[in-house]
Amino acid sequence: MKKPLKSTEGIPAAQLIDDAIREYADWRGDTLNRLRSLIKQADPEIVEEWKWNIPVWSHDGIVCTGETYKAAVKTTFAKGASVPDPEGLFNSSLEGATRRAIDFREGEPINEAAFMALIQAAVALNISAKANAPKKKAKS
Repeated sequence: MKKPLKSTEGIPAAQLIDDAIREYADWRGDTLNRLRSLIKQADPEIVEEWKWNIPVWSHDGIVCTGETYKAAVKTTFAKGASVPDPEGLFNSSLEGATRRAIDFREGEPINEAAFMALIQAAVALNISAKANAPKKKAKS
């Protein structure tokens, strides 16, 4: 039986992410912590959020989420299908038309440079989409 979700209202996202990392006192917590660090290095302006009971990183829209499972730590890129992936990091959710994900498994190395490049490309895509979005007309 699943534990009931505790209320997270009023708790800063950074604290909730810290708590999620501490909850996993094994490779999963270490991996999520490392990915978080790389995301913040790749884009110092990234905003940490807590949605759907998971960490979410945004910059002019969702960049990616961080989910922890028994056998993997997954980063799901909201617009991953439109993000160039020259190093072939995306290895999950490949059939979708919009999202792409990376499953990080215990003992597998993280290609840090390629991961940060994906973050930067996803941020650039969000910024471009926002800049090119039709402007809303002011109400008269």
